[in-house]
Amino acid sequence: MTANIQQLYQQRLAALQATWQQDQRRRSWVAWGRLAALAATVAGPWLLWALHPAVAVLAGLLLLALFLRLVLADVRLQQRMAHQQRLLQINQEELDIDAHRYPPGEDGLRFLPGAHPYATDLDLLGPASLYSWLHRTTSFTGHRQLAAWLLQPADASTIAERQQAVVELAPALDWRQDLQAIGRARPLEADQTERLTTWATQPDELFDHAGWQWLRWALPAVSLGLIAAFATGWLPEGLFYSWLLVLFAISGAISKKAAPAYQLLNRIAPQTDTLAAIAGHAESQRWQSSWLQHTQAPLLQQGGAHKHLSALSRILARFDYRYNPLVFVPLNMVLLWDLQQVLALRQWRQQHGPRMTAWLQAIGELEAMSSLANLRHNQPNWSMPTLSDQPSTLQARQLGHPLLPEERRVCSDFSSMGLPQISVITGSNMAGKSTFLRSVGLAIVMAHAGAPVCASYLLLYPSHLMSSMRIADNLEENTSTFYAELKKLRTMIEAVNRREPLFLLLDEILRGTNSHDRQTGSKALLLQLLRQQAAGIIATHDLALADLAAQHPQHMRNYHFDVQVAGEELYFDYQLKDGVCQSLNASLLMKKIGIEL
Repeated sequence: MTANIQQLYQQRLAALQATWQQDQRRRSWVAWGRLAALAATVAGPWLLWALHPAVAVLAGLLLLALFLRLVLADVRLQQRMAHQQRLLQINQEELDIDAHRYPPGEDGLRFLPGAHPYATDLDLLGPASLYSWLHRTTSFTGHRQLAAWLLQPADASTIAERQQAVVELAPALDWRQDLQAIGRARPLEADQTERLTTWATQPDELFDHAGWQWLRWALPAVSLGLIAAFATGWLPEGLFYSWLLVLFAISGAISKKAAPAYQLLNRIAPQTDTLAAIAGHAESQRWQSSWLQHTQAPLLQQGGAHKHLSALSRILARFDYRYNPLVFVPLNMVLLWDLQQVLALRQWRQQHGPRMTAWLQAIGELEAMSSLANLRHNQPNWSMPTLSDQPSTLQARQLGHPLLPEERRVCSDFSSMGLPQISVITGSNMAGKSTFLRSVGLAIVMAHAGAPVCASYLLLYPSHLMSSMRIADNLEENTSTFYAELKKLRTMIEAVNRREPLFLLLDEILRGTNSHDRQTGSKALLLQLLRQQAAGIIATHDLALADLAAQHPQHMRNYHFDVQVAGEELYFDYQLKDGVCQSLNASLLMKKIGIEL
């Protein structure tokens, strides 16, 4: 993040804080006004009654209207201040994340599959991961979509469309932060998303007889008529109470029948209200890029998702009257309240249920795209990758690791062109080989997602990434580290043999065996990759692998990271250089920990 962007967030924090304080003062005045209006509503008619009853009633109604207006103003101020608080948190988090202080919350780890060709090696998901640093999503579908983009490379046309959307959406900071703040009010989590989609897509089986439609209007009409007859003395008391018992039995039976629908949607009315607000915000802007227009389209059809989701939220809110027996019992007895809501839900589902999944998906994709656009906004000096139509093209200038602080990040140039093409990187311990491999891998992942990359220029051919860098044993499968690596390498070799478009990242392969077997196996693997027209990077301490470049000068290239030794101290510049490493540091490191050599 540049100094200008940091200053922008600090200015937004100051402005939001000032606005919140102003609204706090307004709310204080509204509270006093509401108290005065309530007192006047009670005392005014009493004092004016002697003047004229009509004047007293009129004054009472006007004062009551004033009181209700002040109550509504207080509610709106409270909602606005809550939104401002969320915006304050969002802007502060931007500064915190830039300082690598990650707020607690979603880290994407739940979306990590059991086996993935590169996610674990590159720290894509989990605490302090690329996902944690990148995501600004609030809904489950948004979380899931962003993880999917990082885990599943897009094709060239999709990448180009996403890049256009990122460029258009990046300057819309207010729109993006409002989207995030609205979503944070009551986030729609996984279980609530599942409830909504399950209910919206399942067939209607309850209350499907036409007689229920007749009953929903006829029985309340009869009940209201009998109540009026009882109030005016036309209906005997015994008959009236007998009818109440009948109503109680009928309404109770209906409520029991309606219970499954209620239980499925129980307590998610606030989340659907937030979902409706997000849809309304998503509908509020018109975009130029094809990706944004296509993604927004389901939300705009047939009157707009906001309108229909708001209607659903109101139905669910009325359903929740069950939690107040003093209100619910008479409403249900007289008006068949549960039946009214179940039939309203049935009608809503028939008309709009099939589009629920598409709405949730569109909102999730917009949130994920907003995360990529936020990166573009925060890192204006990073580049949008250029796509090449030449297989196995990867050219980068000033390529760095995106998760390293800018003051510690060392960037390098790198190029790999054509097939086969293997780059061998040698170097001292801790000189930067693994970090560089992860820099390349993260650049490829981010480019495939449609995001900007930590480089001044990146030209690449979209291809599948595979890596073998961080290997762990598996006690449940009784798998050693060495065998786990062999399994991963076998998967990689099979993909290479199928001539899939791949870019490989290998770090210290076959480290779990003796030096002779490691060198023999590593050379054999490297030569096999050349024969099978593969492309990638191998980082190694084994200088013998670098000797193969002399035998295959057109298809292999040596790079290295070195170290400078001054007395007993080591100095690293972490800069990628051409050629084979000539400096070693293992013996000095062993001496420093007490091994007598």
